[in-house]
Amino acid sequence: MTILEKIRENAARHPERLMMRLPSPDGEKTLTWGALDKDSDRLASYMEKNVAGKAPVVVYGHKDPLMIVVFLACVKSGRAYCPLDVNLPPARILQVIDEVRPEIVFATEDFVTDRTDVPLTDAAGIRHILETHTGRIAPSSYAGPEDIFYIIFTSGSSGTPKGVQITTACIDAFLSWAITLGRGVSDEAPEVFLNQAPFSFDLSVMDLFLTLYTGGTLFALTRGVQSDMRLLLEALGASGAHTFVSTPSFADVCLSDPSFDASLLPCVKHFLFCGEVLTNKTVERLMSRFPDAWIVNTYGPTESTCAVTDVIVSRALNETESPLPVGRPKKGTTLLIVDGKQQPLPDGETGEIVIAGDSVSPGYFGNEVLTREKFGTITKDSLTLRTYRTGDAGYLKDGMLYYAGRIDLQVKLHGYRIELEDIEANLLRIDGILQAAVIPKLRQGKVSSLAACVVTASPVADEKEFEARLKSQLKENLPEYMVPKKIRFLKDLPRTANGKIDRRAVGELL
Repeated sequence: MTILEKIRENAARHPERLMMRLPSPDGEKTLTWGALDKDSDRLASYMEKNVAGKAPVVVYGHKDPLMIVVFLACVKSGRAYCPLDVNLPPARILQVIDEVRPEIVFATEDFVTDRTDVPLTDAAGIRHILETHTGRIAPSSYAGPEDIFYIIFTSGSSGTPKGVQITTACIDAFLSWAITLGRGVSDEAPEVFLNQAPFSFDLSVMDLFLTLYTGGTLFALTRGVQSDMRLLLEALGASGAHTFVSTPSFADVCLSDPSFDASLLPCVKHFLFCGEVLTNKTVERLMSRFPDAWIVNTYGPTESTCAVTDVIVSRALNETESPLPVGRPKKGTTLLIVDGKQQPLPDGETGEIVIAGDSVSPGYFGNEVLTREKFGTITKDSLTLRTYRTGDAGYLKDGMLYYAGRIDLQVKLHGYRIELEDIEANLLRIDGILQAAVIPKLRQGKVSSLAACVVTASPVADEKEFEARLKSQLKENLPEYMVPKKIRFLKDLPRTANGKIDRRAVGELL
């Protein structure tokens, strides 16, 4: 059964069940399954009658339940949705809007811009449509298997974000595997999935779509709640969460408080991790706090629909393997390890990870050149499978994948995928900056922060003041997590013999 069919079935079976809970200091926001189905139908019907064409729809906000109504309305009307979080800089948001060129932008939070060409419908406008438009949408209007379901924009090496397109078929292929990561759901006791990541970050696909498919409840944590340990612990204690979905670094934040244990979260059965390296130390601490829970490590870039491998990290595995493996590929996925000439490497040899399978994206939105560079096809068992060159290094051992870092200039920081060249490009756009190199700083094998070395057109009189000004200017175009924590000023950047920036030497200066 497809995701859209399952959503309609779940809404019909338990319309009063909560599909989403969003705690906040101002009170909890909720969404029932019945309201999700009814309101998304009304909004989809409205779009079908009033919005010309099938261009993707930009959805701006931060975890408001109304966002999920809009997501579903888009795909019910045969349109892809493109989520943008409020924590992205306005310039970045407008950059994506200009790329997508939507016929309508739905904003569940205040979106302030002096641009008159943005076709904006705010939260009040959305609610007015839901109150006044009573139409239904026929399943024949739904996004088909090869139609684009959503577009998530990620960091791009040119300084411009790139939009990863995911089809309905990709989602269905992902879910046919992802539901096996849980222990099953009963109608009487629905699963509660914890949501940490914003909807514009593909980790949220795991918890949001598992909720939608299984008929469970999504318990979402806003950024404000996550940044206040008291509020975070209160929310976790009230969640009743069965499945804890997050990056490992978020679990580390939680583990920093001794009250984060099975007495706070007595229902937790699973920890599902994706987005960055899961360390042995984190696993050891979780096992001591949650002795009866399963810890599942997964791997997969946005271009492969969230994740494609999994492994249950047992105590024995944690004690014998370091680094930990990221798992075996799901059904429908083949992993290849290739050298610089794209030739397959034998087991145990490290090369680039190439993913082939039924959940691989058809490519980047409006970027055929990059799509041809990163995506391709192979034939296996008489089936043609899409492939994606991840840029990740790794190796296979007895069918198990081990991640070995990046082979290019892309890193993971707190679960966010960042192109270092994206930050460098934005630094070079600032007046007075001639050269820039951004370097990841490692702690226990993980990227803990970013640092930069820059060369200026003229000597800097007050480095601290200028560093603060650079960071402030970067925040106008980049998310806060992409702004280097430390910036050092040099007369010139060290270079290799062939004239390229010597990043290892730069790192030694920071």
